[in-house]
Amino acid sequence: MGMSVTISAATEQDAEQIFRLQYLCFQTEAALYGNYRIDPLVQTLDSVREEVRRDCVYVARLGDEVVGSVRGSVTDGGAAAIGKLCVHPRLQGHGIGARLLRAAESALADQHGATRFRLHTGHRSEGNLRLYRRVGYETVGTSQGPDGVPMIVLEKPAGTYAATA
Repeated sequence: MGMSVTISAATEQDAEQIFRLQYLCFQTEAALYGNYRIDPLVQTLDSVREEVRRDCVYVARLGDEVVGSVRGSVTDGGAAAIGKLCVHPRLQGHGIGARLLRAAESALADQHGATRFRLHTGHRSEGNLRLYRRVGYETVGTSQGPDGVPMIVLEKPAGTYAATA
């Protein structure tokens, strides 16, 4: 390939690339559930811009191209909600998702005081579940997404973020 993928905090200039990447990446999730109204596919560009401004957002870059992203924010009680992890389909399976998770976890713990990390994924999303379990997440429950998709809720303590990826 000639270039390596770098992980960095997202800037407002990244919002449009994140928006387009998210739309591309979550097509397979939508197909898995037969539901093309899942949140990542109906989110607006303005909403993505607001998340980049407000939340802890990291991107993976290959040159100038955003090829992965993840978002997180600290909620009440010190828990950090992590979501919308995506990696361009042509680069999946190379550890980029785990690297993005580690960057977000590190920032959420070190800069925002997160004491634990929580995320969710669709109950049929075996690849996502494998990744999350491999980097230390454990199932703590289930929920239903606003779009009706049954979700698996996973969590891990913040002290374990250095061991991921």
